[in-house]
Amino acid sequence: MQLLLAPMEGLLDFVLRDVLTRVGGADRCVSEFIRVTGRLLPDRVFFRIIPELRNGCRTLAGVPVRPQLLGSDPASLAENAARLAELGPFGIDLNFGCPAKVVNKHGGGASLLREPDRIARVVEAVRRAVPAHMPVSAKMRLGYDDDGLAVDCARAMQDGGSCELVVHARTKADGYRPPAYWDRIPAIRAAVDIPVIANGEIWTVQDALRCRRESGCGDLMLGRGIVADPGLAHAIRAADSGGVDAPVVEWPDLQPHIIRFWQMVCADLTPGQRAGRLKQWLNLLRRRHPQAEAAFQHLRTIRDQREITAWLRSQFGMFEVSSPSPQEVRWQLEH
Repeated sequence: MQLLLAPMEGLLDFVLRDVLTRVGGADRCVSEFIRVTGRLLPDRVFFRIIPELRNGCRTLAGVPVRPQLLGSDPASLAENAARLAELGPFGIDLNFGCPAKVVNKHGGGASLLREPDRIARVVEAVRRAVPAHMPVSAKMRLGYDDDGLAVDCARAMQDGGSCELVVHARTKADGYRPPAYWDRIPAIRAAVDIPVIANGEIWTVQDALRCRRESGCGDLMLGRGIVADPGLAHAIRAADSGGVDAPVVEWPDLQPHIIRFWQMVCADLTPGQRAGRLKQWLNLLRRRHPQAEAAFQHLRTIRDQREITAWLRSQFGMFEVSSPSPQEVRWQLEH
């Protein structure tokens, strides 16, 4: 069973990739999308979104990262994929699922699910642009307004040269509202010969087991669920192996990771962004950990970095972290 970390813009960035892959259980990450809008991007854009490119495209915990491109112009995507391929990524992923209005307005993301022929041209152009040994994969939703073209789109991705397909089991119109329609995935699996990975609304081990049963997929992609419960991948693996004990990730186990996260955020983001990023993670963590609820409620109106740091120190004790220092993570990846 393969368990992947999902690409989630504004949430699952390199900071959380570093932290969550240290907790463990994930086999691979997919980066937030790199938006391609008709020009060759400078290398600094690739390195800013995926600093792991400096480390063999792996997190410091050793987990591979596959960069994701988003766009609608085959030639431009191919040009950028070719340049990205020279930087040594662990494959190239293509985004056909982003529901954001600004993205769809310009013909990217889920909007392409209305045009299977165009999808095929995009995938084919990228496949031809990168070395034959380099994987090209794709991520899609069930459709734009409905799932009427889901099978056609999946076939288009396969025919264009995609070696793997992640299906987020909701349409663009569904957004992130539950439920996810895992039972729609078997029709896609039956229509293609490439591996299909199920994604969407997997918050618990029970969700994962039901998703595998309803979708028929052996492999899963985890998004908000593993951000809310960093031990989720371990727990799923334990259930998959017949109840073998998994590492238990409870609140005390998470404390050094929260400290690391906060230190990395303070080192990498602008002052106005830092408090919000910590609260964003705590907001999800409180689904699983009552202590995160208390932390969120205490910090939700605080914006001052020093005040937040002082409170975390009072709750968690001294900021003892393993080498390398979190403030140096990006530096280490870049040198």
